[in-house]
Amino acid sequence: MILADKIITLRRQNGWSQEELAERLNVTRQSVSKWEGAQSVPELEKIVQMSRIFGVSTDYLLKEEQTEECCIPAVERPASDRQDAMPETARKVTMAEAMAFLDERAAAAKRLALAVFLCILSPACLLVLAAGADTQVLPISENLAAGVGLIVLFLMIAAAVAVFISSGMKGKTFEFLDTEAIETEYGVSDMVREKREQYKSHYTRGLILGTSFCILSVIPLFLVLFLAESDFWSVAAVAVLLLLVGIGVQFFVRTGTTWSAMQKLLEEGDFSKQAKRERKEGSAFSTVYWLAVTAGFLAYSFITEDWERSWIVWPVAGVLFAAVRIIVNAFAKSRKQD
Repeated sequence: MILADKIITLRRQNGWSQEELAERLNVTRQSVSKWEGAQSVPELEKIVQMSRIFGVSTDYLLKEEQTEECCIPAVERPASDRQDAMPETARKVTMAEAMAFLDERAAAAKRLALAVFLCILSPACLLVLAAGADTQVLPISENLAAGVGLIVLFLMIAAAVAVFISSGMKGKTFEFLDTEAIETEYGVSDMVREKREQYKSHYTRGLILGTSFCILSVIPLFLVLFLAESDFWSVAAVAVLLLLVGIGVQFFVRTGTTWSAMQKLLEEGDFSKQAKRERKEGSAFSTVYWLAVTAGFLAYSFITEDWERSWIVWPVAGVLFAAVRIIVNAFAKSRKQD
């Protein structure tokens, strides 16, 4: 077994990616990749350093005839250098898979943005028709306004759900990137970093535009409050607010989906190995939370028939989700420490 193969074997036994080994050796990931590909040989200082962190002798690393020592470490590694008794096996991601994933996410970004826009805008028609019938601005009955408004609302939500399901099925092949540890093929990380650098200005512009639209969305409401006394125009201003928020969220979803795809391949930010482990633990909580919110929204809306105001459940639930998630995670960590 040559040095390159020994480095690969020892690294995988410890459950480390090339990036993690590079951090421990204070070198670049490309250097580790070249060592494992037998394209270059590490300096003696790095070989000595590897013998310490792997718990093997330098003789084992340098002499090709020794093949068994990797299974019996010369020195017991400290617990801080071990992730688990049984390290997580990293899944290999090839260049072709990485390119296919980025292309799929770029196409999905537009569909998902449209679906979110439909969800946000779905109550607008009901609000305007109900207010128009109530104030007699529109020549329709309240029952007709409620019926047409609800039909439009459910049609828009149904279309959005169809898009979510379709996008989810198309991206199911790459579902492992959300929860599993990965190891990218040589050259993949460099390619993704280059694409991310090129996309950074577009991503920043999307965040600025999305934030601007969300902030400015309240202006029509303020103008109506100052200039108009009719309840109809106040409700119409709320519909315009939803429209502007929907446009702003479009920018967030489009740029955010593409950006997060690159983060997944690089295992950075919200998709680091630690974040993935926490996401696995919190997936059940997320499912239960949003099912409860949806059940509460539908129950309240149908019982009170107050569809004009019940939509506020969603932004409130979104804000509370982060707070509740932090509390649940803190409680879970305290339980583990005990």
